[in-house]
Amino acid sequence: MNDRNTRSYLGTGWSFPPNFDKQNKAVEMVSDEQDIKESLMILLTTQLGERVMNHEYGAGMEEMIFEPLTTNLKTYMTDLIEKAVLRYEPRVDVDAVEMDDLGGFEGKVIITLHFIIRATNSRANVVFPYYKNEGTNI
Repeated sequence: MNDRNTRSYLGTGWSFPPNFDKQNKAVEMVSDEQDIKESLMILLTTQLGERVMNHEYGAGMEEMIFEPLTTNLKTYMTDLIEKAVLRYEPRVDVDAVEMDDLGGFEGKVIITLHFIIRATNSRANVVFPYYKNEGTNI
């Protein structure tokens, strides 16, 4: 692990999904803005009740995967994302949540989460594809 990763003021954690460095026999680590982005992806993909020690962690969007994509549902999903980030990611402030439902007929919604990193006052975003793969693609 290099010296930069151990002194990151925005955080350092495992890469997501976890990758392993065979040469150093260690888990690959990420820091700073990349650590925040990967933490947000974990938050958005975690189902409520999935974490053993924290049943309330997650955005809770999994239960809406087969719901009809209405304006009410998009507003509700936006609210779930904003509340989850507010509660579980103290390093950022949500600037905006955008939903691109042009792939709605294929069952795909692209969610873009725009945020401001509090420590550096810099803007960034995470693009989250919200859909289920077909069972035939196994």
